[in-house]
Amino acid sequence: MSLSIYLAGQIHDDWRERLKQKAKNSQLDIQFHGPQENHDLSDDIGENILGKQPNQQYRDDTGASINNFRTEIMMQKADAVIALFGESYKQWNTAMDAGIAIGLNKPLILIRPESLIHPLKELSNKATVTVETVDQALQVLEYYYQ
Repeated sequence: MSLSIYLAGQIHDDWRERLKQKAKNSQLDIQFHGPQENHDLSDDIGENILGKQPNQQYRDDTGASINNFRTEIMMQKADAVIALFGESYKQWNTAMDAGIAIGLNKPLILIRPESLIHPLKELSNKATVTVETVDQALQVLEYYYQ
């Protein structure tokens, strides 16, 4: 019973690698996918493909289009989505990905600290499961295999 899981969330720390390693240690048959973690490549991809853009708005728009193309394919193929909201970064992309997962009727595990209960209350209400830690998200995945 292999699973494909899309890992939505900020790319500024190693939360994905920690989750992948814990899943491997638990011998879970899971393929993980996620956004482009090379921040420079993600920002530059529009100009890399379409050439120099006239200003920052066009540069961001072309890059966003290509990043959204990649994300949409991966999320459509995923069996479920895990979206992590942390304390340190604005989480616009995480919120968008979580909303897309809900719109696609993908099971969603929302990870958010206690301090974000109020700001994420509507999103949490729509998620399949809401937890506070990566370890708790892993326990949900482990339960799937029991």
